[in-house]
Amino acid sequence: MSQEYRHILRIMGTDMQGTLKTVYALTEIKGISLSLANAILKKAGVNPDLRVGFLTESDVAKIEDVIREPEKYGIPSWLFNRRKDLETGKDMHLISADLVLRTKMDIDQAKEIRSWRGYRHAYGLKVRGQRTKTTGRAGKALGVKKKALMQKTGGAPPAQ
Repeated sequence: MSQEYRHILRIMGTDMQGTLKTVYALTEIKGISLSLANAILKKAGVNPDLRVGFLTESDVAKIEDVIREPEKYGIPSWLFNRRKDLETGKDMHLISADLVLRTKMDIDQAKEIRSWRGYRHAYGLKVRGQRTKTTGRAGKALGVKKKALMQKTGGAPPAQ
């Protein structure tokens, strides 16, 4: 390892600590999971156990190229995070700001067409079928008015 060690390395606009193994460092990029990171490193021909600080510029360039165009390198489409896009109909993989923006656009579209999912998003409710009887009460004051009324009346429950 005659390569000089770098404490911080920038890949696809994300800073990574040089002490992390390459496979775990790639998961720091928003939109890249551990399984996708393994596939990217395999296609780029980089050792996943190598520390990021020891990567050469050519290794970084190969990794970035595979991340930009994963379908060109034969990474299976079931690893992508945007399959059968509504606008293009293609399987794509989005990362970082593109992923955040597209997710926000999808939620806004669901609100606009007034789907059930969009309604739940608009009203700040749970979207994915979770129970709401006892959970998800953050931000709502429950029972505070009744308690204040009981203190005013001297402990007797308020008349209704």
